[in-house]
Parts: sequence; structure tokens; C-alpha cells
Amino acid sequence: MSSISRHNAVLVSIVWLISAHCILLISCQQLCNKLLTYIRQFDILEIDIGLNKIAMIEETLKKLRFTEKEVDLYLAVLKNGKITPADLSKITGINRSTVYSVSGELIKKGVISDDVTGTTKYLIALSPEKLVNVAKKEEKKLVKKKQLITTAIKELKQVSTGTKYTVPKVRFIAENELENFLYKQTPKWNESMTKTKTAFLGFQDHTFVEYYSSWVEWYWNDAPKDITVNLLTNQSDIEKVLAKRSHPQRRMKFFKKSKPFTATTWVMGEYIVMIITNERPHYAIEIHNAELAKNQLELFRVLWGASFRS
Repeated sequence: MSSISRHNAVLVSIVWLISAHCILLISCQQLCNKLLTYIRQFDILEIDIGLNKIAMIEETLKKLRFTEKEVDLYLAVLKNGKITPADLSKITGINRSTVYSVSGELIKKGVISDDVTGTTKYLIALSPEKLVNVAKKEEKKLVKKKQLITTAIKELKQVSTGTKYTVPKVRFIAENELENFLYKQTPKWNESMTKTKTAFLGFQDHTFVEYYSSWVEWYWNDAPKDITVNLLTNQSDIEKVLAKRSHPQRRMKFFKKSKPFTATTWVMGEYIVMIITNERPHYAIEIHNAELAKNQLELFRVLWGASFRS
């Protein structure tokens, strides 16, 4: 069998070995395989491969996480077979101390070895097939990372075990967006009340009705029949007018002798909405949280049942 045939046979074996590796390392292994082809042309067949081919080899090595100096030294050692650090320094133009440190990294990668049996140290090129060691090392790193991630997940679960609450979703709405917000969010509020089988409870400042009466009328023309509204409010002429209209689901109670509230506060299913309309600019805050809404709902149920003059 010719030298080239033997090398081709080895190449087939190496390709089979690479394909058997973890699928997450396929790209790294493919680079190794490609590089073996280049290097055989460079070293084994001993032909002039040209600058373009050398550039391709260098680029492939860099993709395998070789530094620029590691590429230069590795190719030089590979071309010479066996060389002293001093001669390697002269060939590459890299100072001797750097040659020692970089060659140490190449030895760790498993692509070259050193001979220190004599008085003079030599760096020895290993078979290009040893590039597979790079993929193996990456595979070991990946396995270790997976183990660390698994450990971290277990530890983080222990930290979060006692965390049972959900973070409230809070939204601020400026005056220029407020009316559109009311129309857009109404279906969500209605759906939440239907889901939780709760009434529309809270306090409504009379100035809200003065500024947004069109939304109030729209709401009661389209409101689901299973939703009942029980709202506390301040003494006002506009609420007395609305009370005379035919909205049987809308029930209002007026405070007796107390300082008027100024922030409309609605509880609708899992939502709490607070609206300021007694001064400019108007604004609203929406809080979406089941537990907070549940507590506010109970508060307004108690207030609704207290002695107010209807």
C-alpha cells in the first residue's frame, strides 16, 4: 500500500471517530477534519501549497481557538518535525520566553510534545491526527459545564423554594392615553370579574364621571349582565343625575359626613385601578395581582356594608 493510501486509510478512521463524538462538538470536529486535509498537503505530500492554502490552515486553527502565536509555532514545529526553542524563536521571530510559554499551551492541547531527556530541550511535532485531542478537550469541558449547570439548577431551586408570591404587574397611564386605556382594558377587566365571580367594587370620585362620562355610558350600554357594580362616591350633582338613569346593575352609595376621597379606586377581578381626575394632569395606575386585589375587594365589601346614606 502506498504512503498516500495508508494516510487516506487513517483519515477514514479519524473521520469515523470524529463523527461518533457528541453532536454539540460537530463544528469543532469538522474543523479538525478539514485541517487534517490541509496539513497532509502541507507536510506529508511535501508540495508547495501556496499562500492561500497556508492562510486557510491558519484560519481553521484560529477557529479551533488557537492564538496567532500558537498557529505560527505549531506550523513551524510541524514543518520541522523536531526543533529547539531557540531555533523556533529564530524561525518565527517570536522571542524565546514567549516560545516557551506558547509551546506549553500547545503541549496542553496535545498537538506537540517536548523531549527533555538530553541536555537540550526539543519540541517534537505529533501526528496531525492528534488535532482530534482538541475536540476531545472541548468535549470534556462541555461535560464539566453541563455538570456545573445541573448543580447550579439544584442550588437555585433551593433558593427559590420559599418564594411563593408573584410579582405584581404595575402600569402607569398618562392623561393623553387614559381614555383609550379605559376602552382597551375594559374587556380584560370584565373577563377577570367573570372568571373570579366577583363584583365591580371600589370608590369613584365624581370628577371622573364629569370628565369621562362618555366611557361610563358606553360601559353600561355594553356591560355583561352578570356584572354588578357597587361603588362608593362623594356627594355630587352628576352622580344624582346618573342615579336616575336606568342602569339597574350600577349601585352607588354616598359618603355621609366625611372628607371626600380624591382617587378613584376600582377592584375588578384580579385588577386594581386607581385614577386621579380631581387635578391636572390626569393619570391612572393599574395593578394586576390576584392577592392584592382579593384584599382590596374584602375591604370595599366591608365599607359597602357599613352605614352610608344611599
